[in-house]
Amino acid sequence: MFFERHGGGERAILVHLDGQAPEAREDPQEFQELAASAGAETVAFVSVSRHQPTAKYLIGTGKVDELREQVKTGEADLVIFNHTLTPSQERNLERAFECRVLDRTGLILDIFAQRARTHEGKLQVELAQLEHMSTRLVRGWTHLERQKGGIGLRGPGETQLETDRRLLRVRLRQIKARLEKVRSQREQARRGRKRADIPSVSLVGYTNAGKSTLFNAITESDVYAADQLFATLDPTLRRLELADIGPVVLADTVGFIRHLPHKLVEAFRATLEESASSDLLLHVIDAHEPERMAQIEQVMAVLTEIGAQGLPILEVYNKIDLLEAVEPHIQRGEDGKPQRVWVSARDGSGLELVGQAISELLGEDMFIGTLRLPQALGRLRAQFFAAHAVQSEAHDESGASLLDIRLPRGELNRLVSREGLQPPDFLREHTLQ
Repeated sequence: MFFERHGGGERAILVHLDGQAPEAREDPQEFQELAASAGAETVAFVSVSRHQPTAKYLIGTGKVDELREQVKTGEADLVIFNHTLTPSQERNLERAFECRVLDRTGLILDIFAQRARTHEGKLQVELAQLEHMSTRLVRGWTHLERQKGGIGLRGPGETQLETDRRLLRVRLRQIKARLEKVRSQREQARRGRKRADIPSVSLVGYTNAGKSTLFNAITESDVYAADQLFATLDPTLRRLELADIGPVVLADTVGFIRHLPHKLVEAFRATLEESASSDLLLHVIDAHEPERMAQIEQVMAVLTEIGAQGLPILEVYNKIDLLEAVEPHIQRGEDGKPQRVWVSARDGSGLELVGQAISELLGEDMFIGTLRLPQALGRLRAQFFAAHAVQSEAHDESGASLLDIRLPRGELNRLVSREGLQPPDFLREHTLQ
């Protein structure tokens, strides 16, 4: 890192602004959950009624004085604002409070930095952090305006601040180059799955909606899941076998949140593209959350930003164990297709309905019919049995097999092509009406 961060502890005062326009308003309860997820010990929660933010402090000078006293009496190391601060506002508030000041974006970045596990995830977080903090590089430096001098330091006449900015630009280029390589590798893997006709399904949803718990329950995995915001950061892919469909790739992705910082969306674009290129999105929704409609809107806004708004979506209403008199069930649209599934990932209620709904939505292009296979195509017959596609078998007078087949048309074409046959011609010659 080419910037200094304050030492300090975790005792924090949380500042929330009331009275803002609806599109800029933040949820105070979610703010407290974010702070707890970051490991902060909340000393005080201060709600400020402010309709018109000020350019210098965001809040009024009277409230700044009041908060300064609370910082001293509460021995707070940190003041966190539930809003975006400009670099100048952040510096002015730090001078006034004489402690570290963090805004909502910085708080979310800190949580992401704690959660990153893979090399790719750490690179993505570092990219977002460096881009966010590059505008705040002057903070905390008192010697940066002087040019370097002295023995061994004479030369370009570059200030320390200019040196740090130059090193920062170099590091940003390095990270972006590595992430571009990751992006191309993901794209290559996706093309491979497309060639193999393996459908992909991505779990998306608001943070803490229960995506990872559902992912673990469906795939029998042990992905980290916890009752906290952004428990999952690194994407996880698992192979899943579904009736009538065969193999499916299921992806668990990072959760969304209200006003997700644009820098994070950009940094995680390689990960989010996993969702944008899926055949089906499972939008996991916390059925017990009073603000679920607002959360649904936020998820759809992020999906629009990454170009995934046009993909088929199955809504999975999770946590019905916290609701009264709600049983697992599938809600269907006017066309009879599944639209919503009501389940509880924690106790496993209704999980089979999720698989059924996925199969129905992905298995629209199914081949259902009877194939007549002469004895010369015995190897193809064996492959149909291995794919569990044969419903029943009979034989005609010539000894040819009459197979009642049910499987995705793409899988049928793949098996037929493997034998050197052309799928359209093969179906015309071997299908019994």
